[in-house]
Amino acid sequence: MTYLSIGDFSRATHMSVKTLRHYHRVGLLEPAHVDPATGYRRYTAEQIPTAQVIRRFRDLGMPLDDIDAVLAAPDVHARNERIVAHLHRLEDDLGRTRRAVAALRDLLAPPPADASANVELRGVPAVRAAAVTGVVDVADMAAWFEGALGELYGTLAAQGVQETGHAGGVFADEVYTRHRGEMTIFVPCAGTVRPMGRVVPHEVPAAELAVITHHGPPAEADRSYGLLAAYVSRHALAVDGPMREYYLVGRRDTPDSSRWRTEIGWPVFQTAPAPADPPAPPHPARTD
Repeated sequence: MTYLSIGDFSRATHMSVKTLRHYHRVGLLEPAHVDPATGYRRYTAEQIPTAQVIRRFRDLGMPLDDIDAVLAAPDVHARNERIVAHLHRLEDDLGRTRRAVAALRDLLAPPPADASANVELRGVPAVRAAAVTGVVDVADMAAWFEGALGELYGTLAAQGVQETGHAGGVFADEVYTRHRGEMTIFVPCAGTVRPMGRVVPHEVPAAELAVITHHGPPAEADRSYGLLAAYVSRHALAVDGPMREYYLVGRRDTPDSSRWRTEIGWPVFQTAPAPADPPAPPHPARTD
């Protein structure tokens, strides 16, 4: 059998000698022969196509373990399943990258001179609701939130209780200050829901709120929170109390997170109506 030295195999495959040695150590591409006395690695021409496949998949960002699974697949169907799974991961990564780029561009844009035009002072009455309450880590918040909403909607449907408003959330200060705290997710309803699982009847108390509408997914709500905080510091008397959110448009309505709408409510003590927008400057007199 004719062997290629590791240097010749490196030139033939465009893989560095260091890379070939690493692939040997992890068992991805083993030499056809290793001299027991010198340790020199030797390859065959028949191994070149395998090396080219490995290099192509590495160029596409596939992890070595997945490449090994593709090469070891028993048939074309199993091989393609592995490749499609990696394709889906690339698409997910691309989506996250695009969202990150959009968020960075949004951060580079100058904020409004005054958030007053985007904030409403509002008194909300107490409402009857079905609710799920728990002490949750912020890292687990998204999964807990979706699970709680699904349980609420399912319980209301099973008991024939009519929804009367948008779902909402009440968040203790510790959620923000310690990244772990009590959260209540609720759905207003016409009747009294019977306790089932984590779902219990609940009365959401009345509140006075400064409210801003966030456009987009919850992960990008920090800027809306910042604008709302700036408004409250200038135009309202903040009071202790949990933050509120109302989910006007969400995953239940559309998978397109750019179309989601969330009202964020900061507890305040109203002493005056919201400042009015300044009047538009008069048009200059015509001179012609």
